[in-house]
Amino acid sequence: MTVALPPADERAVDGRRMRCRITGDGPPVLLLHGIGRTLDDFTALHTALARDHRVLAVDLPGHGGSAPLDGTHTLPALAAAVAGFLDAAGVTGPAHLVGNSLGGAVAMRLAVDAPHRAASLALLNSAGFGQEVTVALRLLAVPPLARLLLRPHPAIARRTERAIFVDPAYVTEERIAAALAVARQPHAARVMRELVRDLGTWRGVRPQWRAELLDAVAALDLPTLLVWGDRDLILPAAHLGYARSRLPRARSHLFRDTGHMPQIERTAEVESLLRDLWTGDPAG
Repeated sequence: MTVALPPADERAVDGRRMRCRITGDGPPVLLLHGIGRTLDDFTALHTALARDHRVLAVDLPGHGGSAPLDGTHTLPALAAAVAGFLDAAGVTGPAHLVGNSLGGAVAMRLAVDAPHRAASLALLNSAGFGQEVTVALRLLAVPPLARLLLRPHPAIARRTERAIFVDPAYVTEERIAAALAVARQPHAARVMRELVRDLGTWRGVRPQWRAELLDAVAALDLPTLLVWGDRDLILPAAHLGYARSRLPRARSHLFRDTGHMPQIERTAEVESLLRDLWTGDPAG
């Protein structure tokens, strides 16, 4: 392992290392993190769900402890790699897909490309529902600025963590150190630039891939949950309204005083919403 991350497992997928954490027994649940992040954003929720599910979390290619792809990092390429990870983990049937931010878009892409892998979709502050995105990500589409902004620096790591959470108690030195360690990997900046170019421009998230993907997701008619934090500074909560209009049969919930990662700031409540989705409980 090249970075100081919490202990986890590994699986080989097409000859490449993918860092993962797999615990519990029961119906499979797959947890997918956001851009520039790691599976550790799901640690608390992972533990809670693993009481009666087989929970799999994985670092996306080029993130955390997972090796980068040989080719360009795009949304379809990430989804294909995740499908390979599921095969390597012995999950060939449907799993409950849970994605935060970019991970939500990956989950949707996976469900569309391989419908047999999806039992349900839970999208937490997910990419794919609007053009607006934090200026920090939009500037990464401008090469000179990207080179400057992607230089590992403690102040940048701290600022990023502060933007993610409403409650400053979650902006811990451990999280800042882990983010900085991940950013220092030799491939990290390239992976970020490739994904930003694939998904957006300096104006924001591209509409073309969003429209195509959402049309396809709506056609799947999967049990779906939409969750947002009302004080998200990365992907604004206004996106939830559009998400509801595009996926009108989905359950949805807006958390108050919550930022970009409700699975961390509202772990117990997110767990409850997920369990209601999976059991069909109308309380969700």
